[in-house]
Amino acid sequence: MTAHWDIRPEPYDTPDATELRRDYYGEVAGRYWGRPATRAEIDEGLADDGVEALAPPTGRFVVGRSDGAPAACGGVLLLDAERAELTRVFVRPAFRGTGGAALLVAALEREARRLGARRAVLNTRLDLVEARALYARHGYGEIPPFGDDPYAQVWLGKTLD
Repeated sequence: MTAHWDIRPEPYDTPDATELRRDYYGEVAGRYWGRPATRAEIDEGLADDGVEALAPPTGRFVVGRSDGAPAACGGVLLLDAERAELTRVFVRPAFRGTGGAALLVAALEREARRLGARRAVLNTRLDLVEARALYARHGYGEIPPFGDDPYAQVWLGKTLD
């Protein structure tokens, strides 16, 4: 049976969006550290993380629901007149393999276009192999480094149609 996905803009601070952001941070931090992140570490990581920029006019945040359950999230941040950065792209493990990640990327690209961007860019880490594979499947290729994220190891971009 195929899951029904509904992905749409939602404020980053709704209860569902907040829990999805917590899960995202817990997973990426835990994979980086090689152990589960504690609740205190997640709280610290989310404090002053700049998420407020993921609201109009500088960005958007989206939440994806699979058969009504909050299952995915992501943000788009307008970097300049041409480029928007995809960030905090996450699908909860229980919902992976159901087609949601592809729909999430497509929704984020639509939001980037709505903000006026002509290119989508992002950064990721070498250990996030599933994310890198997802972006490659969607036409993202390596680009020169941008930004000052100390954890970024790979920078990708794509021209939006």
